[in-house]
Amino acid sequence: MTIARVSKISPLDPTAAEPFYRQIYSRFRGAIASGVLKPGDRIPSARALTKELGLARGTIEAAYSLLAAEGYIQARGQAGTIVRPDLKPQTPLPAPIPQSRSGIDAVSFRPDTILPFQMGLPALDVFPRKIWARLSARCARAMQPSDMVHPSVRGLPELRAQIAAYLQVSRGISCSPSQIFVTSGYRHSIALIAQSLLKAGDRVWLENPGYPPTREILGHMNIATVAVPVDQDGMIVSDGMKLVPRARAAVITPAHQSPLSVSLSLPRRLALLDWAARNNAWIIEDDYDGEYRYVSRPLPALKSLDRDGRVLYSGTFSKVLFPSLRLAYLVVPEAQAERFEQITEALASGSPELTQAIVTAFMTEGHFARHIQRMRKLYAERRRATEAGLESVLGKHMRIDSQPGGMHLILRPPGRRSDRRLVAQMREAGLYAEALTDWATGDDRASALLVGFTNIDSQRSAETLGKRILKLI
Repeated sequence: MTIARVSKISPLDPTAAEPFYRQIYSRFRGAIASGVLKPGDRIPSARALTKELGLARGTIEAAYSLLAAEGYIQARGQAGTIVRPDLKPQTPLPAPIPQSRSGIDAVSFRPDTILPFQMGLPALDVFPRKIWARLSARCARAMQPSDMVHPSVRGLPELRAQIAAYLQVSRGISCSPSQIFVTSGYRHSIALIAQSLLKAGDRVWLENPGYPPTREILGHMNIATVAVPVDQDGMIVSDGMKLVPRARAAVITPAHQSPLSVSLSLPRRLALLDWAARNNAWIIEDDYDGEYRYVSRPLPALKSLDRDGRVLYSGTFSKVLFPSLRLAYLVVPEAQAERFEQITEALASGSPELTQAIVTAFMTEGHFARHIQRMRKLYAERRRATEAGLESVLGKHMRIDSQPGGMHLILRPPGRRSDRRLVAQMREAGLYAEALTDWATGDDRASALLVGFTNIDSQRSAETLGKRILKLI
């Protein structure tokens, strides 16, 4: 049950001919009719509203009496006054969703839905919620006044220590907690890097195709992006050197290229590091799902090869735990830690400390490492099952790329069929996909569907969903 806030009710007009009690009555009735106040919502007590609006108690009670007499609200004694639970307010028609000039909806790269084939979602059905709930309750009970002040802008020290230990063991990164900054997500990490090390007019290499929000974030900061092609060995570093040899930075996904899922080869890793060292440039390593490789052990991070302090490593809890945590982390070169702290102090407010404490406990007690191990095995199984299920239904109509890791599959329709139009049709049918052409720039963009498999629980489920896609082809 929620409590209505006075800010949801439009302000009273002292110059109006209508008395105050009628204005209050009209505003509550309008809020209920429009759905701002819903059945069962608790409204402020007469005493509280009297104090808030500075009116006589009788004025408020007159308005409430009228609302009650007409069946809008109901007194529940000590439980307060609520909007009648059996009330069926008129639901306003939703505003039409604007469409692009091509008639196809704009793509969201951070959807708040749970749809079949949705990208970027871990297996929510098997997350250890009971363990998480127990740790959450324990951390909440243990809160002291010192835990309730402003959080550290760097992040909870205990969490940074756990992240440093985890990265040392799992990703081969040698770093200290002082090099780690806890952020609210990848976008925050990229913005923090740009604010700390880049300036308007700088040029930055981006993979093509590559994660679109990176291009968008840097564009808003007046930083020019340079599309560098990707092949089966990852970003073609030599092409980047030909296009803009003196670029200020490169953003790269070396473990599983986003979205093609290929891995950056060792010769190109070394070439990229050499380029950065010679040109005093920065490499931003986005390791969004490096834990999930199925043909061998996860590859060491590019950061583990960095000997000149040119790589900034971006990790996230969204893919290994769940996105609504809004927690990620950034490992910066030791020489840059002070600079990042200065920028963070000026521009950031820190992440919720209670959330950080729960994640710290989850890692300290070993649940984090065990969860990743379980998910790696589960995702390998779900990947095989989803690929087999879709192949059995769509094999004559689409080619499915075989990839060494990641959390999604690539379906390639024949010919020049528009992937964006097919994605729009799938969205209308309650299915999720993303169009590869939305991830690329330039005229020669390949057409393909990107579909997540982490929440597809069996081959039979994949076959059923594949039949729904088949109807749209």
